[in-house]
Amino acid sequence: MKKLFIFLAMIGCLSGCKKALELENLNGYDPEKVWNDPKLANAYMTSIYSSSFGNWNLSADMNSEQIGGISFPENAVTITNGGLGNWNYAPIRLINQALIEVEKGSLPADVKNSVLGQAYFLRAYRYFAMVRTYGGIPYIKVPQDRYTDELNVPRNSTKECFDFLMEDLDKAIALLPARILPSSADWGKIDGAFALAFKAKVALYKASPQFNPANPWGNAYWADAYVVNKKAYDDLKAKGYKLVDNYSNIALTERNTEIVFSVVNQFPDKSASWDNVTRPGSLGANSFSVRCPTWELVKAFPMRDGKMYNDPTSQYFVSDEDFLQSYWKNRDPRFEKSIVWNAKPYPIAGTVQGYRQFTGLGIAAAGDNFGINPNSTERSTNNNFYTGFFVLKNNNLALIAADVTKYDIDFVLMRFAEVMLNYAEAANETNHLAEALDILKQIRQRAGIDAGADGNYGINATTREDMRNMIINERNIEFCFEGFRFNDLRRWRMFNLLNNSTKYGVESIAIQSDGTEMPLAQARTQARANLLTETNFKYSLVQIPQSGVRLNFVPDKYYFAPIQQSIIANANKLEQNKDWGGTFDPTLH
Repeated sequence: MKKLFIFLAMIGCLSGCKKALELENLNGYDPEKVWNDPKLANAYMTSIYSSSFGNWNLSADMNSEQIGGISFPENAVTITNGGLGNWNYAPIRLINQALIEVEKGSLPADVKNSVLGQAYFLRAYRYFAMVRTYGGIPYIKVPQDRYTDELNVPRNSTKECFDFLMEDLDKAIALLPARILPSSADWGKIDGAFALAFKAKVALYKASPQFNPANPWGNAYWADAYVVNKKAYDDLKAKGYKLVDNYSNIALTERNTEIVFSVVNQFPDKSASWDNVTRPGSLGANSFSVRCPTWELVKAFPMRDGKMYNDPTSQYFVSDEDFLQSYWKNRDPRFEKSIVWNAKPYPIAGTVQGYRQFTGLGIAAAGDNFGINPNSTERSTNNNFYTGFFVLKNNNLALIAADVTKYDIDFVLMRFAEVMLNYAEAANETNHLAEALDILKQIRQRAGIDAGADGNYGINATTREDMRNMIINERNIEFCFEGFRFNDLRRWRMFNLLNNSTKYGVESIAIQSDGTEMPLAQARTQARANLLTETNFKYSLVQIPQSGVRLNFVPDKYYFAPIQQSIIANANKLEQNKDWGGTFDPTLH
């Protein structure tokens, strides 16, 4: 056996501890030691957690219209480059190894059941990500070899894979504790509540248009999805899960009632780059932000009455031209809590009282500016990735610029709002419109949207199609910057919103009271004194990026990725997906 490497830290829990015992070399561990020692068994599982759940990251949202950047130039995904792919069986082999070896060891029954429950969940979690990407894959349940898997085996059908996913999740639910309380030393471990909520999410995908293109909204799987999603909502609600009062506090107040599962961070043992990649350059450790919200997302937020700015029935109805000049006014309160815009008050540590963040070229700091103002002698170097907006959601404003790399807010992987909106979607598609409406009203009430005379928070949906569109739009806003949007568009088969599309930012140019442009020297002086407000500017749209590829190409064949040709070349029993030159149908047809 290879040497068993141990990284020692606090012992007695899994990812819930700020540090945990971990195995540095899972391929070289000694089964006789690990599966007879509760601490080493926990260490083994901890190491699999760390490679499965990720951390705060805005990269996924670049694939959608929420964040600037063109992720899909023409031919971004091919059979040779593996684009969109996540064909990774290494962690699955380790999970299968645990399921086999733990039964041979002498662990106490409660520890053994805990390992089994977590392993069944993790196997389903890893396989679901692959099924969502490729359709049916080889659903291997036993390690084929002590150190490697052959993997030259046929693909299971997509239906078989969904059946296996549900089977694994049911086993996990039966073995896991019903709920791990925030006060528990085991916080951060998978529990039954998370497993049930995830099972409901899998059922939603199974019923979705992505897997049922011939009958996207009327297939029989929707009835199953409704049953399990309603159960997840009812069960978790009965266990005390509920929305927190303040949308801003969903992540920043850790271990709250809305969090179903989170990845525990604590500096210096584990931290994330969220603040470092989202803050304006002058206020972070980077010289520039690398992930910025788009005008497309800014427009998507409703107004304070819950209706869109261009809805004639809204009390805040304005034309497109007027909206551009007043986009920050009378908005859904989630807008203010999610996005930093030009001249917005920005009470971030290390700045003076009353500090406002500016973005205009010739006014803002070099690491903050955006635009093409011809009157400026400067030229922005940020125009390929800046948008005139910055992310505010989940930022820790108590960190000074020098400390942004110490960002260690726990990463919220699933929250109760997702359970609720998953349930609303399944309820709507099975003609339980009243239930879907009730969920949306709860979400919007928490957001701070005005109830209106009818008490419907701006929701005007009397048909299943209308309610579906309301849910689609609500998810875009409620979960912005949380990595949902691209996968939601994929499962709804709505890549038409991304294909042949571009993105825009907003340039800000200071103006005098008569509407003429303010001399830049004067504007800079007033901006540095934080005397300019949003109304002291005029706004114009700027296409982003300013150079290079400026259109996204997201054709329908991207609903399922190709298996990389190099993988198929070494596994002749694998069939390629039919939209990529093969014969395998990844849908449930």
